[in-house]
Amino acid sequence: MRLSRIPLVARILIGFVAGTVVGLVMSECLAPETTKAILPWIEPFGSVLVAMLKTVVFPIILFSLISGAAALPLRQSGRVGGTVLLWYTVTSLFATLFGVALAYLMNPSMANAGGTAQVYMKGAEKIAGGPASGSIADFLVGLFQNPFSSLANGQFLPIIVFAIAVGLAARSLLDTLADKDAKAAKAIETLLTVVDGAQRVSFRLIDWVVLYFPIGVFALSATNFAANGTLLFGPYLRIVLCVVVGVMAMILVVYPLAILAFCRENPYRVLLRLREALLTAFVTRSSAATLPVSFRVMDEIGVDRSLSSFSLPMGATVNMDGVCVHLPVFVILAANMFGHDLSFVQIAALCLSIMFASIGAGGIPGGSVFLLFMVLETMGLPNDQVMLIVALALGINPVLDMFETCCNVTGDTVCTYIVARKNGLVHNEAVAKAD
Repeated sequence: MRLSRIPLVARILIGFVAGTVVGLVMSECLAPETTKAILPWIEPFGSVLVAMLKTVVFPIILFSLISGAAALPLRQSGRVGGTVLLWYTVTSLFATLFGVALAYLMNPSMANAGGTAQVYMKGAEKIAGGPASGSIADFLVGLFQNPFSSLANGQFLPIIVFAIAVGLAARSLLDTLADKDAKAAKAIETLLTVVDGAQRVSFRLIDWVVLYFPIGVFALSATNFAANGTLLFGPYLRIVLCVVVGVMAMILVVYPLAILAFCRENPYRVLLRLREALLTAFVTRSSAATLPVSFRVMDEIGVDRSLSSFSLPMGATVNMDGVCVHLPVFVILAANMFGHDLSFVQIAALCLSIMFASIGAGGIPGGSVFLLFMVLETMGLPNDQVMLIVALALGINPVLDMFETCCNVTGDTVCTYIVARKNGLVHNEAVAKAD
């Protein structure tokens, strides 16, 4: 029981630091053959954590969205939902413009890019034509799929669309049948009660998964740094600096300014309350896997479940501010390497393609790498040049993805908090206690 007295954040940090040290020692001090022999014994413990979180996340999305969409009157639901979507759109556009400006300012380049890329070229060829491919029509059709098939295949957007539709339909029927057919209204209320119960069971599963966090975080960190070593100090230094500076500026400057402007409170105290979700995102590199912890954090600071059950799953799927900062760095790197001078029109098209491509990142580890194919093709690069840049991105992506995902989840949780505060959806008792 003594272990449970240590705050979860402290346990996560201990696991992360210990795993990082072990990973760097394995990478720098042991023979490559020895490291390869040890990693298979450590890696499964990290994979188990991500797998457990993803197992819980799908029922949480389904039940939370149905419950949340049915909780608010249709008029208020539409207004709050529209505000959330507007926020995600505006921040994604800002992050894209900010990423492009920062990339031009820091002007990324790389020594011996061709030789470094050859190490990862097979991986780039393997993912070519992955999830980023497809037309807008394919994307729209993909929103409306068999919900059971989507649950089985891990497709977030169809689940979100289906769950919101079911919740709104239930709310609409409750509003219209309340005075006309009491028996039918009672049946719908019973259905929503069952959904609420299933949601509560899912959150109890989260509490159990959290107990495993320190072990999983240790294994994920050790595996990541053992595989990548000190790439941060190698030929990727300038690229890493571009992405990390951009991401940290979003987390420590842009989002706090938004909290200060809209909520009139100390933004860094708010970020401190979100720390468990941000650390989880940093280590797991998955917005989707972090969702259970994000829900838990929003509950703890008093955000009404009717809002968080909509905004957090939606944000984990469509709000990828870290991707919007990350992708321009490799685009400008490509322009520098291959001597492309981008016109104003090309830059505008680039910004739009990055912004809309980020919606397809899917909340999965390394999802942004898939999007590079589409964005680089928008520049008109030939296939061999596209493959070279993607191969370079694969080499450093595990490290950059940690910062990128942390930025994504910060955007989701900050948006949820601000919208909740502006619409009276924060329980005052919980806020006062947190303050």
